[in-house]
Amino acid sequence: MADVIYQAQAPLEFIPPAFNPLLLRVVHLLLPSWIKWQTPITQIEADNVEVLVDLYRQFQEGKIRFLLAFRHPKTDDPFCLGYLLSQLVPKVARSQGTTLQFPIHAHFIYDRGIPLWAGAYVGWIASHLGGTPIQRGKADWTGLRSARELFANGKFPMAAAPEGATNGLSENISPLEPGIAQLGFWCAEDLHKAGSDQQVLIVPVGIKYSYVDAPWDAIANLLSELEAASGLPVNPAENASIESLYPRLLTLAEHLLSLMEKFYTRFYHLKLTDAKTVEKEIENRNEALAVRLQALLNAALLISEQYFDLQSKGTLSDRCRRVEQAGWNYIFREDFKDVKGVSAVERALGDRIAEEANARMWHMRLVESFVAVSGNYIRENPTAERFAETTLILWQMIAKIKGNKVQRPQLGKQKVKITVGEPISISERYPAYKENRLGARQAVADVTNDLQHALEKLI
Repeated sequence: MADVIYQAQAPLEFIPPAFNPLLLRVVHLLLPSWIKWQTPITQIEADNVEVLVDLYRQFQEGKIRFLLAFRHPKTDDPFCLGYLLSQLVPKVARSQGTTLQFPIHAHFIYDRGIPLWAGAYVGWIASHLGGTPIQRGKADWTGLRSARELFANGKFPMAAAPEGATNGLSENISPLEPGIAQLGFWCAEDLHKAGSDQQVLIVPVGIKYSYVDAPWDAIANLLSELEAASGLPVNPAENASIESLYPRLLTLAEHLLSLMEKFYTRFYHLKLTDAKTVEKEIENRNEALAVRLQALLNAALLISEQYFDLQSKGTLSDRCRRVEQAGWNYIFREDFKDVKGVSAVERALGDRIAEEANARMWHMRLVESFVAVSGNYIRENPTAERFAETTLILWQMIAKIKGNKVQRPQLGKQKVKITVGEPISISERYPAYKENRLGARQAVADVTNDLQHALEKLI
């Protein structure tokens, strides 16, 4: 996060979408080279692209509106999706003899907080590529109205990540947020009111990363680095394999948990079940680890929630979003709209509150990294990919504790597999949605559930 969030300031302004076709042409031209130079990705392949080709044909003929609901394991996902639309869809269209109007693109929804930590220029680029921001932790009606307008009337289809945030795991999907399904029904409602017979679809898109070569040596070196940072004896990084590294990873995870449990018990006076008691009741190390982790995540979130006077209800992701928004409300303040009218003393007090709010949000940021982590992720399928992803999550935790803002380490070259799923029809469910409020809530829940299962099948 940029240093600016340590100071009280005016509320976050909405960044309106301002699509610039020239910028998009430049991005499409440079994207393959940029991916090659700036990411570990060496290859991007896709299945069922012909489904997407046909959807774009129908969209351009005015028959349908659709939203690409894509998996979001990594921050590289938007680049992969951009490559799919700008390179792979046109290639398949040409091979089929299907004529499409160019450019092939999508409006998209992004988190308004991204420009705060990635830089204001990211907001400018997103806006001029046709993106629209939303604040995740509240009913952001300005952002929702913009997304709704683009879905029903935009020049391109929509794209959004229904998980709401990255989780770092290619083969584990976080619980989906209902906003994507709701947007679909709003689009159907707007089209119906306009007398349009266009069909509304949500298209699940899977994105999965794998290593070109299993990076066991790189994982071993990273484990050694994390062991040293955590105060554990550093094991030699030789003869690296799942058999030799897994016990080390478990020991590191247990040690970090113990450190954090002591931290919250001693300095925040929270009562956590003693590790030895948990391990005595649950003999399996993985299961005991999972139980301790969930208890720790709940305790860490409580620190933030108690400060902001929030109720502890819903999933960990829901709670994280509410804490984030409460923190933004303390930092980006309505009473600071007129900066000239704020006295020096008021500004100093505001800065103190902003600093404290940021400190309380730190606990939430730790939890955010672990919302999809379980004790069985590696054991269920002990691949290099799962091992690497889990190790990188521990690296991220240690980096946040240390306050490091260094880039996440790359463990090896990767290839990406994108899979386009079968579209989910919103229009077919619209009659049930419009019957009454109960029917609407159930329709949104059903679509969200179906989308969750569809994305899981694409792994």
